Amino acid sequence: MPNVAILVDFGSTYTKVVAVDLDRAEILGRAQHPSTVDTDVTIGLERAIAGVSAITGADVRLRLASSSARGGLRLVAIGLVPELTAEAARQAALGAGAKVVKVFSHELTLSDIAEIESLQPDLVLLAGGTDGGNRDVITLNAGMLAASNIAAPVIMAGNRVARDAVEKALRGGGKRCYVTKNVLPELDQLDVEPVRAVIRETFIRHIVEAKGLDRAARMIDGIIMPTPAAVLEAARLLSLGTEDEPGWGDLMVIDVGGATTDVHSISSAAPGKGMVPRGLPEPLAKRTVEGDLGVRVNAQSVVELGHTHELRPDLAAALRAPQAKARGDFLAANTGVLASTPGETRLDVVMASACVDIGMERHVGHVKESYGIHGAVQLLYGKDLREVKALIGVGGVFAFGPEPREVLRAGLARDELPHSLRPQSPALYHDAGYVFYAMGLLAAREPAVALRLLKKSLVNHG
Repeated sequence: MPNVAILVDFGSTYTKVVAVDLDRAEILGRAQHPSTVDTDVTIGLERAIAGVSAITGADVRLRLASSSARGGLRLVAIGLVPELTAEAARQAALGAGAKVVKVFSHELTLSDIAEIESLQPDLVLLAGGTDGGNRDVITLNAGMLAASNIAAPVIMAGNRVARDAVEKALRGGGKRCYVTKNVLPELDQLDVEPVRAVIRETFIRHIVEAKGLDRAARMIDGIIMPTPAAVLEAARLLSLGTEDEPGWGDLMVIDVGGATTDVHSISSAAPGKGMVPRGLPEPLAKRTVEGDLGVRVNAQSVVELGHTHELRPDLAAALRAPQAKARGDFLAANTGVLASTPGETRLDVVMASACVDIGMERHVGHVKESYGIHGAVQLLYGKDLREVKALIGVGGVFAFGPEPREVLRAGLARDELPHSLRPQSPALYHDAGYVFYAMGLLAAREPAVALRLLKKSLVNHG
């Protein structure tokens, strides 16, 4: 009997299941069923698993799951300086798979607190001050949170000198508080991994129950992470490899969805020759989320960006056509509709390409020329991703769309954007089996199997 793992993703629309033979490193089957999170989540889960069982006929030894249902993991980040601790907190949250709904900086006001209460986040990440630096602001903000009606757990990841006072204030106000290392211990040192670990632990401890997924958790071995975190873990595994099998090196993953576009990069590349880094240091694993880029819910936004963004000329022209606006309006109001004519299919490709183009531009680093006493200097803001070896497309646009290679090419370097540090000549792949999230789940338990399956599941476009 095969040693089988069932890997589940609770999406807002579908509950997806992938069955894997762990001994032979093979995918045995896939199934999905409309999610039933709003009624009884186990109904959709049982039916999706039944679909896989019918295919495999095997006993299941391991069940793991991720979730993006009910809006995913919604987080508010609070820091001291917008460009430093607030940005550090945002990066840590995104890397943990959270959806950052708002970032606040400096001292919180009563109107800020009222806004956070109205946002009803799942988590609050409180940062501020380097170790030994400013402690007054984070302590004041902790007091404001303690006196509020905010129900979400608070993770404190700021100045270690202020930890005791912050924890005392929050617990005194009846808040659930978790303390971890400072996300920005020094101005030139970003430490995101401890924060990411605590966010995921808190997700398991509190958010699963809040999202109504606790019943499903009893049927599996644990809902261990938000779905975007699973995708990032798969990207990290594919990049770094295992002790026994090499990875692919620096790479990027783009996940184009109906509402958002996620961009992930795994790269430790040093800045190019003559470049002087500015701003926060960049993490090895970085994720950005573009909440205005999607091919259904945000179709109108994508069409509008065709008029304002420096898109590739052919994409801009297509999005400025009258039929594009009409189609964008229609898709935003009818998100489940699929293309049924060649013209509609072509516009889907154009919109997906625009999401990749804009999402890539917002994720990669940029250089700006400055002048000093020794002449011109190239200032680097963000990551230099020109030399990444692979660019991978993930999601339905790539798995089921007609032109995955064309969509991916929209993210490559262009002569008209000389200051943009986009990938120049990576190999292009897409996740044809829609298994990226599943291999991210499996990475913690069976990394060698997950890595081999990732490599087998990706289609190479050269």
